[in-house]
Amino acid sequence: MIKNFFKIAWRNLFRSKGFSFINILGLAIGMASAILIMLWIQHEISYDRFHKKKDRIYEVWNKAAFDGELLCWNYTPKVLGGAMSRDIPEVERTVRVNISSNFLFSVGDKRLTARGNIVDSGFLEVFSFPLLIGNEKQVLNAPSSIVLTESFAKNLFGSAANAMGKVVKIGNQDNKDDFTVTGVLKDIPNNTRFNFEYLLPWAYLRKTGNDDESWQNNSTRNYVLLKENANPGTAGNKLKQIKYQYTKEEDDKKWEMFLYPISRWRLYSNFTNGKEDGGLIDFVKLFAVIALFILLIACINFMNLSTARSEKRAKEVGIRKVVGAKKQSLVSQFIGESVLLAFIAAIFAIIIVQLVLPAFGKLTDKKLFINYTDYYFWLYGIGFIFFTGIIAGSYPAFFLSSFNPSKVLKGTFKSANALITPRKLLVVLQFTFAIILIICTTIVKQQIDHARNRESGYAKDNLVYHFLTGDLGKNYELVKHELISSGIAKSVTKTSQPITESWGGDASFQWEGKAVDDKTTFDRYIADEDLGITAGFTFVKGRDFNLKQFPTDS
Repeated sequence: MIKNFFKIAWRNLFRSKGFSFINILGLAIGMASAILIMLWIQHEISYDRFHKKKDRIYEVWNKAAFDGELLCWNYTPKVLGGAMSRDIPEVERTVRVNISSNFLFSVGDKRLTARGNIVDSGFLEVFSFPLLIGNEKQVLNAPSSIVLTESFAKNLFGSAANAMGKVVKIGNQDNKDDFTVTGVLKDIPNNTRFNFEYLLPWAYLRKTGNDDESWQNNSTRNYVLLKENANPGTAGNKLKQIKYQYTKEEDDKKWEMFLYPISRWRLYSNFTNGKEDGGLIDFVKLFAVIALFILLIACINFMNLSTARSEKRAKEVGIRKVVGAKKQSLVSQFIGESVLLAFIAAIFAIIIVQLVLPAFGKLTDKKLFINYTDYYFWLYGIGFIFFTGIIAGSYPAFFLSSFNPSKVLKGTFKSANALITPRKLLVVLQFTFAIILIICTTIVKQQIDHARNRESGYAKDNLVYHFLTGDLGKNYELVKHELISSGIAKSVTKTSQPITESWGGDASFQWEGKAVDDKTTFDRYIADEDLGITAGFTFVKGRDFNLKQFPTDS
């Protein structure tokens, strides 16, 4: 019987080629759109889930009240790591990661700028970034060691193997520090919060004078690997007041620290008054609903096209019922035909996805791909096809199988002309979904345009920055003069960080009338003269720094 079902379905497919083509194409486009969105969703929920010890990895966060609001943030003191290792028995290892650094690398005549991190020696033992060459327990032990990613090693030395044991010169303002390549990592995947091309040992931070023992300097991310079977709640309770235990300052009694699990970093790390308040998970849910809407539109289109040609299938249904076919077998046949069309549509959908995936990845800034070797892909894929086929074929199956054979064979059968029919409701629903998506798309585009074009407080056009690498620091005045005198630049200034970023805060400022309990924190930004002219600031009062005319400017 199943063989006959397939024969009938196949004959109907080729008997109405135009109808079949339109139905399959519509379903394929809807399925392709849903697959693209689901690939994005899968990528988002997979962030940092590849670490082997993910169930025991936590990040330390601060929680403190400022201006009556409880704030949470994930930059903590450098000294915290050692304190946790000493005072919290549940902790197996702590790892500090500094703010990303851009250094100039020199190998012979080759010079490249790269972005990397300075980390504790146990970084690669806590996080699963696999080494191509080297031992994860030893590569960052020596003060002059450095670990490169595979791509960066190839850029510097031609191949990963050639990089091992070679010396590179790096430095923030001059090339005086020699480091030996002790390991090469596989390139960092796109679904992790970490983004580096090299790793340096924490000893380098100490050498450059940027390590400190201050509990007030929140400038580092501290990660914790708990021992197996350790209770995170117990460890978290011991961590809460650790700052006050060391500072003994009354203000720090209200200052808490807490452990935040790796599973929530990407999707949930939005806090309002000290409590989790959504985050990227809201967008994931929203796009899941959009994918479902698009798939439903395609399925409803399939239903409407199938029921629109009901009169052509009516005689077939009537004859089969007369010879003894039951409604259940007819329903199974029509749903089977829908599933078959869904399978064919899925093939076209995959072709469409593969064609547009590079452009879609560029649009979303993600390295998206379909892993055809993963059996979960085939399992979920088959489930997705059956789900689509059953949803798309459900109404046509029950509608067609409900025909009265006597009316059909007598020629008295007519399609329903009632004011309200299921098919009319489906059409209204289809257009409603489409109109909602079009309106939402228009609003989102307007919001993006507004965000890109709104007044930002500085002039973005033709404004560029470059880190002070190599000899730029000590030759800054010469470079500045050359850029301006040659007409390349109208003005040049020097700052501690890009104008769009905040790398540190300070709550120690004092002013007349400041309340005793006022803990207002200001973003700390250090700038040379001419920042106002260069960045296009508008001064409400006062003037820009001018060290030539006013050498005492502070």
